[in-house]
Amino acid sequence: MALVVPNQGEQILLDAFTGKTAGQNLVLRLYTSNTTPAETDTEATYTEASGNGYAAITFTAANWTTTPGAPTNTAYAEQTFTFTGALGNVYGYYFTQVTSGKLVWAERFTTAPFNISNTGDQIKITPQITAE
Repeated sequence: MALVVPNQGEQILLDAFTGKTAGQNLVLRLYTSNTTPAETDTEATYTEASGNGYAAITFTAANWTTTPGAPTNTAYAEQTFTFTGALGNVYGYYFTQVTSGKLVWAERFTTAPFNISNTGDQIKITPQITAE
């Protein structure tokens, strides 16, 4: 599934791009609702994973690496979620702003869902965005 920047995320990105608002660090979250990201989504659309070792991951803006070119790409180092027990199905991930909690973008895993059923199960995500 392709990454979706919903209407709310588009406004956040454009306001930060133009300097209208200051950018915020982002928080990577996993979701357990059987949701396909859509343009009208907000953070309330998704049911965040909970329990069994799950914890959202806060990103530091300075740690994104942007490579200019045609296309230009920005990426963050691979992030690993390691679970301490059965969590059930995980369908994808989403990013929210650290302070406002607002949804910026979401992506459903292409082979969703991943069934987290054992201690030591992992989900690894390497976030990246490409702009042409």
